[in-house]
Amino acid sequence: MPGAKFSTRQRREAKLGKIKHSKRYMANAKQAPKGSLLTPEEAINKIKSIANAKFDETMEVAVNLGVDPRHGDQMVRGTVNLPYGTGKSRKVAVFAKGEKADAAREAGADEVGAEDLIEKIQKGWTGWADFDLLVASPDMMPLVGRVGSILKQKMPNPKAGTVSPNVAQVVKDIKGATRAEYRVEKEGIIHCPIGKVSYPAENLQANLLTLIGALLKAKPAAAKGKYLKKISVTSTMSPSLSIDTTVAQKMAEKS
Repeated sequence: MPGAKFSTRQRREAKLGKIKHSKRYMANAKQAPKGSLLTPEEAINKIKSIANAKFDETMEVAVNLGVDPRHGDQMVRGTVNLPYGTGKSRKVAVFAKGEKADAAREAGADEVGAEDLIEKIQKGWTGWADFDLLVASPDMMPLVGRVGSILKQKMPNPKAGTVSPNVAQVVKDIKGATRAEYRVEKEGIIHCPIGKVSYPAENLQANLLTLIGALLKAKPAAAKGKYLKKISVTSTMSPSLSIDTTVAQKMAEKS
């Protein structure tokens, strides 16, 4: 947290990688199987059984991939439409004009504009940062490029699926919470939500297998050796459980 002050002990523990967990987390951790690989169904059901927060926790998957993201030809990034959604609708702004702009508004976009929106950003409007995603039609990209240095990571990108000739459909997917983005981090790990713990286990499993299937299709030709190295599932307040990658891959390929 910006401006937060930490004790010498806290800084030392942070350097050593020691993380202090809450009592709730530690109690949940005692219920988690140790050192065993679970099927997707077993892992999801176990997380559902130990999730006991007062809110509907998000279930998330972490996938360790056998890639080196430092090399451009091993970058894994994309979007996937989960059949049962993530459970979280997000704010979206759209750069479009004419019929595409009208369609984006009808689809539920929170902000739509063209030159006017770009000019507002150039003049110092910081409201764009409140949007979870920025979407643009391809014809708008030369103009959007003028504020690329401002938008930075939120800049619409074809690889992320946020530049599309059908902006209305992208907005529908985002607002309907079916669309999930994934991008490999520098450690070779992808994190992605697959729904809420209140979802039926079979729905969470379908979302998980859909994500894994998308990652398999996105495997870079330059990736060598084992691709799915580790799959873990967790919820907001629970420890992570390891899933058998061989079992999960076979199930994803069949689904």
